[in-house]
Amino acid sequence: MKTRRLGNSDLSVSAVGLGCMGMSFAYGGSDDARSVRTLHRAVELGVTLFDTAEVYGPFINEELVGRALKPMRDKVVIATKFGFRIRAEGEGVARMAGVDSRPSHIREAVEGSLRRLGVETIDLLYQHRLDPAVPIEEVVGEMATLVAEGKVRALGLSEVGSSTIRRAHAVHPIAAVQSEYSLWSREPEADVLPVCRELGIGFVPYSPLGRGALTGAIRTRDALASDDFRRRVPRFDEANLAANLAQVDALERIAATKNASAAQLALAWLLHQGDAIVPIPGARQLAHVEANAAAADIVLTATDLKAIEAATPADAVAGARYGAGELALIDR
Repeated sequence: MKTRRLGNSDLSVSAVGLGCMGMSFAYGGSDDARSVRTLHRAVELGVTLFDTAEVYGPFINEELVGRALKPMRDKVVIATKFGFRIRAEGEGVARMAGVDSRPSHIREAVEGSLRRLGVETIDLLYQHRLDPAVPIEEVVGEMATLVAEGKVRALGLSEVGSSTIRRAHAVHPIAAVQSEYSLWSREPEADVLPVCRELGIGFVPYSPLGRGALTGAIRTRDALASDDFRRRVPRFDEANLAANLAQVDALERIAATKNASAAQLALAWLLHQGDAIVPIPGARQLAHVEANAAAADIVLTATDLKAIEAATPADAVAGARYGAGELALIDR
């Protein structure tokens, strides 16, 4: 697979990465053996960027990723995130309990991630969500100290606004900003993407397939497990989902003309938005990671891009991308 550099950093990664959250968290039951096979197949296909976080589980996704990728550690870039307070609620049970980016907590979180991943250095460390109680300068200052100590290689931020990016980058170079971005979530185009391009910062879209909706595989809420996070997302309310499927159907028709799937077309569209953009679609099955990797080879013309955008107008998407609680955590 072709590689891309994340902005002006020294991180060179595959054009399409792999978001690992769904292997352990948010989308229903998990199967570690299947996930390990998927991770190994991704490496075989040339995927080198793997994204996890301490809160995915919590903790168990980092353990899974670290264990699976240990034999090929020198071939991969592992990204993880801190930024939430995680509270124990009995033996083997833990829950998120608000944001926490105090310097002491950052250090504690990083030590835990290093241990669970089984690595000496985290390749890319993100602040998962902004903590209003801690100035971003203080947060990045502590992150920079971890770089100087050799515990972290490069720094990132997740779901932050353009002003925060500028303030953070003034303290220490930011390698990547991660935010939801897809044909269904175009918000970064207004301010965040222009700032990233100006400052030489890579951009890593998560949920680039609209949390699976743009694949065309989810035609009704009944397709979602009872404990699937998407049941709380307004965009997946029955009425909203039904309305949004018209766009998915249109995307599938265009994809057929390119001998591709709707999911591959959505990823290819993202890759054509800039050379420093590296989407991280989630995948739990071999077939999905193979299809996602193949999307990196799809070439779209200017006419193709216009047709895709006309078929999926951002202002026509029904429902918010998060519930009110999650939206309150996003910096704007």
